[in-house]
Amino acid sequence: MDHGPFLLTDSLQQDKQQAGWVFYKAELSPGGSNWQVEFSHRSGGDLISLAKKRTSIIAVIEDARHPHKYRMLITMVDVIFVDVAQTDQTWIVALNAHTFLRNGGHFVISIKANCIDSAASAEAVFASEVKKMLQENMKPQEQLRLQPDEQTD
Repeated sequence: MDHGPFLLTDSLQQDKQQAGWVFYKAELSPGGSNWQVEFSHRSGGDLISLAKKRTSIIAVIEDARHPHKYRMLITMVDVIFVDVAQTDQTWIVALNAHTFLRNGGHFVISIKANCIDSAASAEAVFASEVKKMLQENMKPQEQLRLQPDEQTD
């Protein structure tokens, strides 16, 4: 099961364009540390190879559903970016945000409606996920809908 990229960074990047498009194994905060959690061993191998070239990337091969397993490797962070395509992705973000996100920090989540509920409309899925975030005391500041040519799948 491939969870996709999960990135935590200790140096907030103010450029929204860059922060919004930090996709597969990219650096969010040049000059800071970027912990990238990858569950898949195949993709994890690629991540380790990249981390050897980019010293600001710290590869963590682990399931993001279990932050206690990698808690000792990661400091408090300014930004969490998640693109996991799982039915429980909002819970994964919340769990890691409660564990690693500094007060005043931010999260970016790529919600793939079809991965959560393929029978429901995308709007209904988005509304449900926002409600889950609010229940976890996570307050989304902005919601963007990607056009078909911008989607990550």
